Amino acid sequence: MSETARRSFIATLVAVAVIAGALALWHLKVLVALLLLALVISSAMRPGVEFLHRHRIPRALGVAIHYVAFLAVIAFLLWLIVPRALDQVESAVGTIPTSAQDVAKAAKQSHGIKHEILVGLQHRLERLPQGTGLIHPAVTYGRQALEILVGVFFTFAVAAYWIFEKERAQTLILSLVKRKNRRVTRDTWDLIEAKLGAFVRGQLVMITFVSTVLSIAFWAIGLPYWLLLGVFAGIVEIVPVVGPLFAGVAAILAGLTVDVRTAALAAAAVFGLRLIQDYVVGPRVLGHAVGLSPLIVLVTVSSIGLLFGGFYVLLATPFAAVLATLLDVIVLDKDPGEEDVPKLIFPAKDAETS
Repeated sequence: MSETARRSFIATLVAVAVIAGALALWHLKVLVALLLLALVISSAMRPGVEFLHRHRIPRALGVAIHYVAFLAVIAFLLWLIVPRALDQVESAVGTIPTSAQDVAKAAKQSHGIKHEILVGLQHRLERLPQGTGLIHPAVTYGRQALEILVGVFFTFAVAAYWIFEKERAQTLILSLVKRKNRRVTRDTWDLIEAKLGAFVRGQLVMITFVSTVLSIAFWAIGLPYWLLLGVFAGIVEIVPVVGPLFAGVAAILAGLTVDVRTAALAAAAVFGLRLIQDYVVGPRVLGHAVGLSPLIVLVTVSSIGLLFGGFYVLLATPFAAVLATLLDVIVLDKDPGEEDVPKLIFPAKDAETS
């Protein structure tokens, strides 16, 4: 009887601990997401940092070089894209009423769906806060902007420190594992980091490729706002499965403002690029970085988006890759040392610390 009571007590403690842990993770989901994002960024940078380290460049300087290069690329893209994009935005909104009086006048002269949209916009403008009522929204948005800046700094700082401290952390964790399981644990760890790093570098390549190709294609067929739509299509590549669909719909709708032929050409451009991605760029250039089927990615993205929100969708694929790798090793008893390590931009050995 006492043995049964002891087992029941232990089972109850385990259940309570699991529930408490789940609640804690739920309340700390933003922190957990930022830590996972930092791990992903660190995995993407590590091969380059280790490559520079073998050429007598300290890891700290290597991380700084990566961050400076990242900022330089962002600045160059802003210099290249923003002026042209602003021109296209100005031409897009040039005929849209910009004041409450203009909206009311346009609403009276319109009908159908356009009338409903303008009336709704007029009501929104009438409910906008004025005077001291603007203080609270300004403080709220200012606080949110500050929180975003702190989150960005925290993420990149953790990513840098993880590059420096990974070897020490790995040694500590392996010391807690049984000797016979240490090699598998280390190889699993390295395989997960290799997949995450290849995923990020692959996403950067795909964003650049899609933005460039579609911008040129949209310009060639005479699609309005071709640069905005091309860059938008590249950016939404970070949202698996769903992002390219949104890009295609946006391009077709923009084409319909001209004529059906332009919309059809825009659809053909998006669909043709999708085929090139699936059958040429994906398997031959990028490889199967995370080794996940589109169905698993779609289910993971949908589940995480419904449970946690839009921001966490960005981490859906890395999260699924980590779980899939752990299941392969723990449940299917695969040897991580014999798994194909993704090779993108850097060979696999560059991901290993020296």
